[in-house]
Amino acid sequence: MSPGRRRPEGWSRPDPGPRPDVPAAERLRIHEIFYSIQGESTHAGRPCVLVRLTGCQMRCRWCDTEYSFYQGRWRTVEAVVDEVVGLGCPLVEVTGGEPLLQPGCLTLLERLCDRGLEVLLETGGGLDIRPVDPRVHTILDLKCPGSGEVEANHWPNLEALRPGDEVKLVIADEEDYRWARDVIERHRVAERVPVHFSPVAGELEPEELAGWILRDRLPVRLQLQLHKLVWGAEVRGV
Repeated sequence: MSPGRRRPEGWSRPDPGPRPDVPAAERLRIHEIFYSIQGESTHAGRPCVLVRLTGCQMRCRWCDTEYSFYQGRWRTVEAVVDEVVGLGCPLVEVTGGEPLLQPGCLTLLERLCDRGLEVLLETGGGLDIRPVDPRVHTILDLKCPGSGEVEANHWPNLEALRPGDEVKLVIADEEDYRWARDVIERHRVAERVPVHFSPVAGELEPEELAGWILRDRLPVRLQLQLHKLVWGAEVRGV
């Protein structure tokens, strides 16, 4: 969080949990684990296990997973890995909230890779991704001004991107689009990793965003949330 930046109302880090005998790196507060179709990124459409961790330090104006800010139950990393492996799917995504808030997230990512799984991490981009296991494919959700959290972006993350990583930007209007276009061009992000532009549902029509991308011949992908098209915007656990 930037110096002098106010924490959003209701913000809290996950508490230490009810198991003081278990080190922080070996426990996680889990909101939900479920088997579904991957809805975003270059992996969209693939069967995937989603592991959603509780807690987030951001409050994006258009957030569609506010329910993950609170609740959840504490699990050991070992128990989570065993449950994921037991679902029999080779692709798993760790998401939130903001999963990197919990020290156990790094352990979880490493252990999932050790079990031979293809591992994705979706992070809001406000925390350093350099400690993430290099076998993990990081999906960096860079925040545009319309989110209300642009000041929370950890800009060194753009230089820390590795092959196999991706960048996502959620676009609310043409001002957001111009900002995103300039950032992508200035940092030459699309030359290194896939970049996805997603319209804010109910605020920006996909065809309008598509028109701007085509007009500027921008080397990015228009991304719609596949899971919402299949099951609807209000359905959880899919």
